[in-house]
This record gives sequence, C-alpha cells and structure tokens, in this order.
Amino acid sequence: MRTRIIAVGTKMPAWVETGFKDYSKRLPRDFPVEVVELPLGPRGKNASIEKAIAKESEAMLAAIPDGDKVIALDVKGKPWSTEQLADKLADWRMEGDNYSLLIGGPDGLSAECLRRADARWSLSALTLPHPLVRIVLIEQLYRAWTILNNHPYHK
Repeated sequence: MRTRIIAVGTKMPAWVETGFKDYSKRLPRDFPVEVVELPLGPRGKNASIEKAIAKESEAMLAAIPDGDKVIALDVKGKPWSTEQLADKLADWRMEGDNYSLLIGGPDGLSAECLRRADARWSLSALTLPHPLVRIVLIEQLYRAWTILNNHPYHK
C-alpha cells in the first residue's frame, strides 16, 4: 500500500515542512506517505476563481495514479474519528490498494475532483489553513498507525 497526499500549494513555511517530516519519519517503511505539491491556479485582482480552480483540478486529477482509491478532504465530507481512521487504514492495508488523498487550494476542490473521490473526509467543521491541514493529516495517519500497532502514542 502506498499513500499519496496530493496538495495544492507549494513553498510551505518551514514549520509545515518540519512538522510533516517529523511525523512521516515516524511511520514505518511499509507505510510510506508521499506528498505531491501542485501550484496554485492564477489568482489576482482580475483573475477568475473558476479558472484557477479548473487549473488546479486538471493538475490534481493528472497526478492521481491509475487505480488509486481517492479520498477528498472536504469540509462537507464525513467526519471520521481517529479510531475510525485506524479501522479504515487497517482495511486499506488488507485490500492492498494505493490511496491518493486530495487537499484543494484556498477555494476548495472542484466538482470534478469530488466526483473522482471514492470518499469525502472532513477533518473538522472548522476552516483550517491549508498548510495546517497537511500536518493534521500526517499526524492523524501516524496516530491511526500507532493504534493499529498498540503503540503508546495514542494514549
């Protein structure tokens, strides 16, 4: 099983890079998590938000490997507890499928990305800054792994 996070946004602040690396290094070799960063669509005074989202969507859909199951991180998605995520992770590992988790840009994911998703997951009803979503996501993947492996981190 391979897990890929496909995220709109590049040049993350150092604290994001540090936090993400810290949790990803804790994961075992048999649970690799890769990040694919995609550039923001053009935004500005006279730019069309719809065109920016369309450009991000095109790049995001192209970055999903054939055969991957897709989880869209979406505020309107279903909330999962950490324990539910651990159960899902156990299922994913048993199925042997690869997964792509999508993090949209500041204006969210396109309808095309949401249609491509096999599931929609809401990390929180709160609006989170996109850099923080990366850290929350990798930490929750690590925490779910610790639950499955009876590691004391979750306690």
